[in-house]
Amino acid sequence: MTETLAFLFPGQGSQVLGMGQDLARAYSVARDTFAEADDLLGFSLSTLCFEGPEEALDDTINTQPAIFVASLATLRALRSQGWTALPGFTAGHSLGEYSALVASGALTFADGLRLVRERGRLMKEAGERSPGGMAAILKVDDETVADICQRASQEAGTVVQVANYNSPGQVVISGDNKALELAMEMAQAAGARRVVRLAVSIAAHSPLMAAIADEFRQAVEATPIQSPQVPVVANITARLLNTVDDIHQEMVGQLTSSVRWVDSVKYMLSQGTTGFIEIGPKDVLTGLVRRIDKGVKAVACGTVDGVQALVTGGE
Repeated sequence: MTETLAFLFPGQGSQVLGMGQDLARAYSVARDTFAEADDLLGFSLSTLCFEGPEEALDDTINTQPAIFVASLATLRALRSQGWTALPGFTAGHSLGEYSALVASGALTFADGLRLVRERGRLMKEAGERSPGGMAAILKVDDETVADICQRASQEAGTVVQVANYNSPGQVVISGDNKALELAMEMAQAAGARRVVRLAVSIAAHSPLMAAIADEFRQAVEATPIQSPQVPVVANITARLLNTVDDIHQEMVGQLTSSVRWVDSVKYMLSQGTTGFIEIGPKDVLTGLVRRIDKGVKAVACGTVDGVQALVTGGE
């Protein structure tokens, strides 16, 4: 039976010091991808990815373009080695959606890089204007977490909401610090196995990002975008982005909306997907996919070893 593959691209949180360095050493196309990014951005993103400092790499204004470039350098390295597998779908987690759009032909690498750099800049600015945070809640059902967020928001007089539906029993919440802390306490009282405040200083995928929506919309509308040549599954709706207008709405709406990752993976499975390839640093999405469906094949590729495994495995 022929496999129907989905290509997945990671988002913020998958950065790791040294990412892409072995690819740049081994493959000229990966090296050229980092050099192109350095030239476009006007500073050495490659040095930041390869050598740090880690604190600068973890700053959202840098993290977003860094993961984007490392992911697409990986895809280009795979292609340069003769890996010809075509995806039935592409999808990315939050920031990763931009890598998916480039892989689908909807965005050029250069335009995508400019957008994610601006997205990171504006999200950092929003975090400075409206400080907040994010927390992971483990082993509490989605409906209970959503109810906790609603009650905490009312009680605190501010806002917290579900940011990411990552996998069964793993939800991330995001919002104002007061409401966030209250929701974390409520989740503990509801029997959560773990409640972990994430090491981020912004409340991504929450109303605290609304302040930057208009400015980011202007950047999106000024960017040349095409209809995807490969189906892209949207974070907000867990359905396909078919038109340029769909993509515009998704890019801006995603700032304040929840990432429906479980529903996105289930949609791809319902449409005949039999395997997932995560292209980019680490293996966060591979782990989430396996928790969503234990029987499905999921492979991570972000290093030379990962590239060689796919190339020699005949995927």
